Amino acid sequence: MENCTEKTPLLSQKSTSGTTAHVQRPVQQVDLNDLTRYQYRESGVGRAVKEKLSSCDPKSCLLSTVPILEWLPRYRWKNIPGDFASGLTVAIMHIPHGMAYALLGNLPPVAGIYMAFFPALVYVLLGTSRHVSMGTFALVCLMTGKVVSQYSHKGSAGNATLPNGDDVRYTPVQVATAVTFTVAAFQMLMYVFRLGIVTKLLSETLVNAFTCAAAFYVVISQLKDLFGLVVPKRTGIFSLVLTLYDIIISLPSANVAAVVMSALFITVLVINNEILKPILARKTKIPFPIELAAVVIGTGVSYGVGMKERYELNTIGHVPTGLPQPDLPPLALLPSIAMEAFVITMVSYTISMSLALIVAQRARYNVDANQELLALGFSNLCGSFFSCMPITASLSRTMIQYTVGGVTQLASVVSCVIILAVLLWIGPVFETLPKCVLASIIVVALKSMLLQFLSLRKYWVLSKWDGAVWLVTFFATTILSIDYGLLAGILISLFSMFVQGQRPDACLMGVVPGTDLYLDTRHHEGIEEVEGIKIFHYSGSLNFASNDAFKSMLFSLTGLDPFSMKIEEHSTKSIILDFPAVAYIDPSGVETLRSVIRQYTQLDVSVYICSCSDRVFEALKKCSDKSDQFAIFPTVHDAVLHSQSSFVERDV
Repeated sequence: MENCTEKTPLLSQKSTSGTTAHVQRPVQQVDLNDLTRYQYRESGVGRAVKEKLSSCDPKSCLLSTVPILEWLPRYRWKNIPGDFASGLTVAIMHIPHGMAYALLGNLPPVAGIYMAFFPALVYVLLGTSRHVSMGTFALVCLMTGKVVSQYSHKGSAGNATLPNGDDVRYTPVQVATAVTFTVAAFQMLMYVFRLGIVTKLLSETLVNAFTCAAAFYVVISQLKDLFGLVVPKRTGIFSLVLTLYDIIISLPSANVAAVVMSALFITVLVINNEILKPILARKTKIPFPIELAAVVIGTGVSYGVGMKERYELNTIGHVPTGLPQPDLPPLALLPSIAMEAFVITMVSYTISMSLALIVAQRARYNVDANQELLALGFSNLCGSFFSCMPITASLSRTMIQYTVGGVTQLASVVSCVIILAVLLWIGPVFETLPKCVLASIIVVALKSMLLQFLSLRKYWVLSKWDGAVWLVTFFATTILSIDYGLLAGILISLFSMFVQGQRPDACLMGVVPGTDLYLDTRHHEGIEEVEGIKIFHYSGSLNFASNDAFKSMLFSLTGLDPFSMKIEEHSTKSIILDFPAVAYIDPSGVETLRSVIRQYTQLDVSVYICSCSDRVFEALKKCSDKSDQFAIFPTVHDAVLHSQSSFVERDV
């Protein structure tokens, strides 16, 4: 191994403005670090604790924990018209969305209205996004409804078995609030441990496939209401396939009135979305509230004709007025639903955070990922006491809140005030609303999610691994279940990352004549290799899993395999390992380097390392001692100059 104890001369002088270093090249990395007073990094925990303690300021901590205390005093009153208009529009959307998506969760329609008030109001205090509209979201409500069906006494399971072996019967609302409470607990734990980054496990490809599959789940779950059918609730593996089978064999007994009403409302909604909405969008930012119009018209027609009595049409039934009494969720149920709640936590946070980042990028402000965990955690905690399911940001409502002119979360306050009026006085008006109307609203709203199936071509062209992740996630979700589908998607994503991460890239570098620029010899014909020197550029990690690949590429590209018995006469005097794209090296990778360098030394070939990151440099230093050091240079050119000067010394 090259001995680095002899230092290259470095000159420095002081000036009135500070210290100016004059470096005589070639220079080694260790000497350059000494001159520039390089500070070695402390351990991760120690550094984090020191940074936290040094930046600890009670006022800033309070403002960062309760963001409304920072932005409300600086609120610009000229933004009131935009916030009021967007709040009014979003409130109008909340009413049909809330009632429709509450049915997905197997809860009374009023529960969806509660979700637009209690947790949404808490988010205003703690959230960092100025535009997301919190409340019901089809996928999360569906996932919660799956748990409700399994553990409530109205579900197929009938009861929940507690850890002590007792069977307890729960109402659907109790199960839903237990899920919400557990989701809140997970989100707060993630906030404490700063785990907002864990959602990176859910790649764009995975989320696209998962939400597309979930949209099929939602549509099929609504077919019974669209056709006025009575079918058994299916849970567990293959529930989607079995539900579709039940619907098909029950079609002969479909309710004609429900079919006709569903067809009419779906047609009107589609015409509005595809034809009328684009025309209206060119004239005003405020969209026509077609969903609310459908709810009002459906309620009026049903009441006037007497659809329930004359045609046996299912309606949403009793809608209570006033606010619900706070009630503690059944804590004994939490261990039984912990796994399902964790999956819901990941999905809801990923969707909410993605929407928050999208809108924040457009409006040019920042969103704190960990603060969002705290905001969602407290919002769900509050909601769990008031008959709410876990809340999530809605894409449609969020984009309306942004495009209509909303500037701050004051728009959500306006929305909550209107929702409060609905809860106190207006709710019973919708008691005669047919369920098939809400099912029609849900199905039409899911069009964009269903069309995500067309994204498969894009992902497949981009990468066969991305295509495989999409296919596995989609079919595992639709054929098996939502939980197994998400798990399968995460596993195949991690596997693809591991496989692709262990396929590093490498090339030989040549110099642009007359310069100190070094480029890939595979793609640049106008460059030439430096005589007697092989410059090996390596991209990827160097660890126990990639050591063999590193050695194989090194030996193949340089034409020198020191472990082979068939080494012929060669003209290579030194090999330079160019490591700017090496992000990580572990002890086994360092030992591999040490072994390779020793073998090359026996062939009278010097080996130098250059352009490594601080992290890699420190790892190499920690794994070597004074008598056995790596020769490390800051740039390729420094290593080349050192190699050429060594050639002269050898010849002399």
